Amino acid sequence: METPESATAATTAIDYRLAFEHAPVGMVLSRNRTMVDCNERLCQMFGAGREMLVGQSFRVLYPSVAEFERIGKRMVPILNASGRYADNRMMRRLGGLHGAFAGETFWCHVTGHALNRAAPHEAGIWTFEDLGSRRSTKAALTPREREVAAQVMQGLTSKEIGRVLGISHRTVELHRARLMRKYAAATTAELVQKLMAG
Repeated sequence: METPESATAATTAIDYRLAFEHAPVGMVLSRNRTMVDCNERLCQMFGAGREMLVGQSFRVLYPSVAEFERIGKRMVPILNASGRYADNRMMRRLGGLHGAFAGETFWCHVTGHALNRAAPHEAGIWTFEDLGSRRSTKAALTPREREVAAQVMQGLTSKEIGRVLGISHRTVELHRARLMRKYAAATTAELVQKLMAG
């Protein structure tokens, strides 16, 4: 016979599942940078069925292997220190069964929480917010330009970006200058506006 406590526990479990499924942002549960569960919003955002994502490495959502590896390394000390990580980055849509939007890149705000700070990639909860409103990025950017652009969008100076990315501030300034040309931006504020617009 079902007790009031077991009925409440069942209701709570259903409510959490519904909250996960109907969250207004993409959500992923991960183990060792592999997606073990995701919600419908994430599937819509990346143009993929759940079966195309669950069991896959997060690598499939990145524009390049280099970005996947660099960002993965960069987030470890931050997750070790606080258990939380957030950034803006360029991601890649898979395109679904019909190939619509396949390979399209877009700006995404990613937030994560490591369940074990000592081994931050072991298990985590991640959210993804599409900053581009389904507008693809028009300018062709290199992986490093995408990383610099993501930091520019956070308001960091060239020196600060250099420290985050582990490169010299002069190298950052070269990438920033290329971004300004590619987006025909006269100021950093205009560049940020154009980056956000795609």
